[in-house]
Amino acid sequence: MRVGILGVGHLAATLVAGLLRSGLEPEHLRLSPRGRAQELANRYGLAIAADNRGLVDSVEVVLLAVRPADAARAVLGLPWREGQVVISACAGVPLACLDVAPARVVRAMPLTAAEINASPTACFPVLAEAVAVLERLGPVIALASEADFEVATVNAAVYGWAQDLIRRTTEWSVEQGPEAEAMRRLVALTFVAAGRLMAEKPEPMAQLLDELVTPGGITELGLDVLSAGGQPALWETACEAVLARLTSPRGGPAR
Repeated sequence: MRVGILGVGHLAATLVAGLLRSGLEPEHLRLSPRGRAQELANRYGLAIAADNRGLVDSVEVVLLAVRPADAARAVLGLPWREGQVVISACAGVPLACLDVAPARVVRAMPLTAAEINASPTACFPVLAEAVAVLERLGPVIALASEADFEVATVNAAVYGWAQDLIRRTTEWSVEQGPEAEAMRRLVALTFVAAGRLMAEKPEPMAQLLDELVTPGGITELGLDVLSAGGQPALWETACEAVLARLTSPRGGPAR
């Protein structure tokens, strides 16, 4: 299966790295011109299409990674054909805005952790050809509707917020004296451990947290301070603001 990348910016660069790291042969991957195409072609030995029409003509699956505001215009008038699949990674751009008939289109929200094949990627609708590509980047999470997909896309923002918490916690820790690289690794892997426990254990999340929070202990103390400062409500407000942006008529911005 040949895969083309239409829109070669930062996200696309991580997708390229992840696809190649997964074992996809460079000759099965083609880039649209402009953006970081030449840089990536030089680094990985990839082909660059002469234009977007040439890209669409030469592949079976197209990963659309342009800016959301440019998505509808980027796909218009290209030589889409029966059996072709378009995977749109453009946040806030509904399926109805992407005129790629007779090709089929899937919305997906890979994270930059795709670069290391660790991206949990929300997907709607589920098409086998799209899943075969996305699973190279990490686990694929199927959603039941486009409305559900928009809610799931908020997770792409949460991903950045989690990285900011890792950075802030690491910087605070280093200010107290420990070595920076050790603390960066410890804090980052603590977030990985917390996520894996919630993802892999079957018990309700509230139960897992209750079992962790010892009355009078340090976890409870920290949660109490955060709650008193309004953190739970503020977090929900941030999520709601992102969802409102994603579902506004003009579509959502890039992450």
